Amino acid sequence: MAVIDFAHPDRLWALAAVPLLVALYAVGSHRVARRRGARTGLQLVVPRDRTWLRHLAVALALLSLVTLTVAWAKPTQEVEVPSERGTIVVTIDVSLSMEATDVEPNRLEAAKAAAVEFVEGIPPRYNVAVVSFAQTAAILVPPTTDHGAATAAIANLQLAPSTAIGEGIFTSLNALLQVPPDPENPDEPPPARIVLLSDGSTTYGRTSAEAAEQAAAQEVPVYTIAYGTENGYVEINGQREPVPVNQAELRQIAQISGGEAYEARSAGELETVYQDIQSSVGTERVPMESTSRYAGAGLVFAVLASLGLVSLAARWP
Repeated sequence: MAVIDFAHPDRLWALAAVPLLVALYAVGSHRVARRRGARTGLQLVVPRDRTWLRHLAVALALLSLVTLTVAWAKPTQEVEVPSERGTIVVTIDVSLSMEATDVEPNRLEAAKAAAVEFVEGIPPRYNVAVVSFAQTAAILVPPTTDHGAATAAIANLQLAPSTAIGEGIFTSLNALLQVPPDPENPDEPPPARIVLLSDGSTTYGRTSAEAAEQAAAQEVPVYTIAYGTENGYVEINGQREPVPVNQAELRQIAQISGGEAYEARSAGELETVYQDIQSSVGTERVPMESTSRYAGAGLVFAVLASLGLVSLAARWP
């Protein structure tokens, strides 16, 4: 639910007049009803006004007063608008477990295809960086608006041993230090997000929780994608080695950093996840004054109340 703020909240005290007016109207209506009860037979022949229309007109007038008072206080609400600029770090696990074939043709190849499509759909003015991690992490492409360079780097990812999710996040944060300054606001860093795809648990380097805390401190949410199934395995020296997805660790990263956690068990689900993230990172919430909306509603209520009063006046003898 959208939260409403006011530039002049002190003006809302004018709403205190509404219950007072309601009370006065109730007292007046009661007196009118008593007088009607005492009418003579001749008076009853005179056409009465329609009581329900009178009540409706008063209710509309009061609604007009409420909405116009709210407009007078200058309300603002946060709305989502397309972001003109931002930075997304695509961080991909290339550990040996990504060779599992529970997702065809294997986890890594399917992840590469979906990540390329994801980058191609990012707004042109967005900077995109690419980071890969296994035992160590590396910035393959620093933040750039050359999305072709990012997709080429993703397409050339190669497998390596071990899994250092924490190092992948720390390296992604380092990549953000290379973001080109905004020409219009050189001292203000543009909004940034890390989109991290992994299938395993941290086996090397600093902990992912520590890295997520650092991301939160820098106000960079991490969107995690737990990719693969519980039945995944790789063959090592002729032996099947199970490589189930550790969803709990990735959920913890998202929770600590202020991002969101996703799960994908197939190439199709992964594409859907990337599309959802794409729609999220392509917008930002900004405060917008909504005075005109409330003033317009107040005007509509006032017009309807006036029409009701005119209709009543036309019936008077």
